[in-house]
Amino acid sequence: MLEPDGRNYVEVPYRNLSNPSVTLWEHRQALARVREQGRSQVDEVALFAVIGQMRQIVSCAQKETRRARRERERRGHLKVRVQPEKLVPPRDPVAGEDGEAVVFADSFDDIEQW
Repeated sequence: MLEPDGRNYVEVPYRNLSNPSVTLWEHRQALARVREQGRSQVDEVALFAVIGQMRQIVSCAQKETRRARRERERRGHLKVRVQPEKLVPPRDPVAGEDGEAVVFADSFDDIEQW
């Protein structure tokens, strides 16, 4: 607050010193919100209640943003993979290089391990 002569600022403490420090921006925003609620007279209790609500909103938004970023990073190594068409071995015998019929196995359970 300016002194009456307008040269120096005077620090005016809160009535209730348990209230947190606030920036000028926070004070102006809180004052505007209290007036939006239809109150013409703004008291210290209402002003700090609104400031507490605004800080709670910011805190929750930061947590949600942090959580979303972490989840996105956890899934970042996963790539969307397009599944190739399922290959089905032909059921009909196919002629091999030496002219003999080659029959493909129906399942891969009978494959010999080397």
